Amino acid sequence: MFKKLFGKSEEAPKTIEVKAPISGKYVAIENIPDPVFAQKMMGEGFGIEPIEGTVVSPIKGEIVNVFPTKHAIGIKADNGLEVLIHVGLETVAMNGEGFETKVAVGDKVEVGEALLNFDIALIQEKASSIISPVIITNSDVISNFEINNVTDVVKGETTVLKIEVK
Repeated sequence: MFKKLFGKSEEAPKTIEVKAPISGKYVAIENIPDPVFAQKMMGEGFGIEPIEGTVVSPIKGEIVNVFPTKHAIGIKADNGLEVLIHVGLETVAMNGEGFETKVAVGDKVEVGEALLNFDIALIQEKASSIISPVIITNSDVISNFEINNVTDVVKGETTVLKIEVK
């Protein structure tokens, strides 16, 4: 409390663990069937082939973007790292059908907190893929990037990335 009163704040940790936001199978970014993600045009990251339709926060931070079509959510960690969770591929065309958001821009979230529910069967029917990219949209702030060797991931529990920011 006194630190806030006197202008001294605790510095955010430089290293952050990014947990799986969705339970399912890990997919290397290069194997995501969309060149925008696979060629890292939006940034570093990975994909998940979901086995259930719940997205939780992979980091502690603030919601900075909830797409109007509800298919993607952006979160910013205290240390500045920005994570985008994009449910499925070509899901923007679904116009929010099959998606239910649990958060709004400005909300503070903890690791494992529910962000979004989605209908896997509907995405399989209407979109090109259920594979869901998890992207570091400001990869330029990364000084060290480690991918854990994982195959099956559990939302809010499995650490997929360990990232150090500059």
